[in-house]
Amino acid sequence: MGSDVTPNDRPDGLDRRGLFHLAVVYVVWGSTYLAIRVAVRDGAGFPPFTLALLRVSVAGAILLGWGALRGARLRLTRPEAMVLAGSGVLMWLGGNGLVTWAEKHADSGLAALLVAVMPIWGAMLEALLDRKRPSFKLAGSLALGFLGVGVLTWPILRHGVAADVVSVAALLLAPFWWAMGSLWFSRRRPDLDIRVMSGWQHLAGAVAFLIVSRLLNEPLPTPTPQAWGALVYLTLFGSVFAFTSYITVLRLLPMQVAMTYAYANPVIAVILGRLILGEPFTAWTAAGSGLVLAGIAGVFRNK
Repeated sequence: MGSDVTPNDRPDGLDRRGLFHLAVVYVVWGSTYLAIRVAVRDGAGFPPFTLALLRVSVAGAILLGWGALRGARLRLTRPEAMVLAGSGVLMWLGGNGLVTWAEKHADSGLAALLVAVMPIWGAMLEALLDRKRPSFKLAGSLALGFLGVGVLTWPILRHGVAADVVSVAALLLAPFWWAMGSLWFSRRRPDLDIRVMSGWQHLAGAVAFLIVSRLLNEPLPTPTPQAWGALVYLTLFGSVFAFTSYITVLRLLPMQVAMTYAYANPVIAVILGRLILGEPFTAWTAAGSGLVLAGIAGVFRNK
């Protein structure tokens, strides 16, 4: 049975179990940007939406099987199905799908830094839904974060080719759709096993990815061994373990705290991208990332 959760009903404290799962999300999702780049860059062999389809299909089946083994209820009511399907499509196709597609051209570190505005979008959307005017400090934090996005993207918008510019646009839209899906789920979350909820969200995303992949006529994958390894990592760690942790975080922590995983993710992603793929780290990157992270920190302090 679906539950209509009001702002006053959502968790306000910093639950220790929730913080542990938030740490898992910080570390694992920070490294998935590198894995996505390894799997979809030129010569890797995976078309982006096909990669995402394989990832969420396998992960969804694993999660639902896990839930069934624990005796959890798999059958959904209509309201539950609407929430899980809707939030799953928004988060997976609108959020992760755009990131996966953009990383064919964009560096993994840049992708993580642009997606880092997730909690800023979340704070803005919550303020609109709750019809509450943001405090002066929160508004300043939001402005600071978007200023950082401008600094990060300026060199690409000024000197990049069309594919680079379109990739940046996709990376700016992705966190908006993920924030929308997260808010929808957190406010109307069903009373179901976490694995079951996560599994159905993955499979909803899989259906959406299949449709988009066929519409775009993506070729059959011809992945390299490194790309296969990236897919396995994305499926088991990025989807099964970290996504389940993320759903737990949404249940146990306030929304703005839950979305601060984007604060740690870009730091890990930039370091890994630099060390493993030799991605550039310029003065523009340093200045823009500093502004984005400062804005996110401000949102966190004003929760």
